[in-house]
Parts: sequence; C-alpha cells; structure tokens
Amino acid sequence: MRNRVDRPGKRKKLILSVSTIILLGLCWATFDLYGPRSTNLRAFDPDEVARIETEMWRSYYSRQRIHLFNQMSELMRTQYNFPLLRSNSAAYDAAKAAFVFKDGHSRSDYEKALPNLISFYSAIKKVAHANFDVNRAARLELKWWIIHRERQRHQPDDLARALAELPAEIYGVPSEKLIEHARLRAEAMTIRDKQAEQGGVTEADWKKIDDLLHRSWRSLYQAVNE
Repeated sequence: MRNRVDRPGKRKKLILSVSTIILLGLCWATFDLYGPRSTNLRAFDPDEVARIETEMWRSYYSRQRIHLFNQMSELMRTQYNFPLLRSNSAAYDAAKAAFVFKDGHSRSDYEKALPNLISFYSAIKKVAHANFDVNRAARLELKWWIIHRERQRHQPDDLARALAELPAEIYGVPSEKLIEHARLRAEAMTIRDKQAEQGGVTEADWKKIDDLLHRSWRSLYQAVNE
C-alpha cells in the first residue's frame, strides 16, 4: 500500500526535476543566442587564426564539412568571443556558404551562397558592434571567392586587391593599408592551387602555406592595431 502512495509522489518529483532542467536549458540557450555580448575584432591572436585557417583550407579542399564546421566554430569562440550556440550558428552559415559556392558552376550558382554569408556577417556585427555594411561585406567575400575560382580570367593582382577590400570594410581602414596581408594570403592560395593542379599538395607545401598565413595575419593584426 505504501508503494502505491509513494509512486505518484516520485513521478511528480521526476517531472518537476526534468521540467526545471528543460527550463534552465531554454533560458541558457536564449541567453547564448540573443543575450548581450561584446568583442573587439582587433583583439585576435594572429598565429592562432592562421593555424585554424590552414586547417579550414585542408578541410574545405578535402570536402570535410564537419571538420570545417568545427574549425570555424572554434575560430568564432576563441578569437571573436562568440558563445557556444552562437558560434555554431555562425559556423553553420559559413560552412554552408563555402560548400554551396564549391558546388557551383556559374555566377548565379555562386550567388546562392549570399544568404548564408549575410547571416554570418550579421552575427559578427551584432557581437562586435562594428560599423560595417553587412551586405557589402558578404558581397566582398563572395567577390574574392569568384576571382579566386576564375583566376585565369583576371590579372595577377586582382585577387590580392579583392582580399584587401573585405577586411578594409570590416575594420574601416583603407584597403591599401592591408595589401601586404592580402598579398601573402593570395600567395598561399596560389601555392595550393598550383600544387593541386600538378598532382597534389604535399605536407611540405602545406607548411609553406601555413607560414605565409601566419605572416599574413600578423600583418593584418599590426595594420588594424596601429
């Protein structure tokens, strides 16, 4: 008889406990996604950004979507102060845009990546409280992607100039000030592209790429923190 009386009470306690956990989880998720957050976009670690970017390139060209997502999420959390869920949301948009573009074959295909790029830069602007144009930043990102993809149709310096325009918009500095950062990054891309065309990118090639990216991001850090 006692067991029959105790069982409903235990069930109520269990339901109450589970409901409390769910409510707390929802509150945490809401705060994570929409609560106040602030970051200084100039306060990144250039060597860590370079390390993660090298890993992201390797994931992108190997079509490792989950790896790319995880690496972008790490970048947003560790370098740009994004909370967990927000970093994952931004990483999803960035990775989705990258692979939509990768699978495209024409400008109309490439532009299908824009909605995710706009969402990505909107998330950055909300956290950074930076005064850049989200739509312009997204289009500048897509612009250099297209120039890189169609590099045979462009002058050698076009890629570097396009790579300089995006951070110039985000940081509000003249693109000429960021040309060394852009040139080194473009050089790293060229090594990857040429070696891939010639049969494959070796570990020695990736080491050169990584070194160039470290120099590139150090240059950007110095330029935007002067």
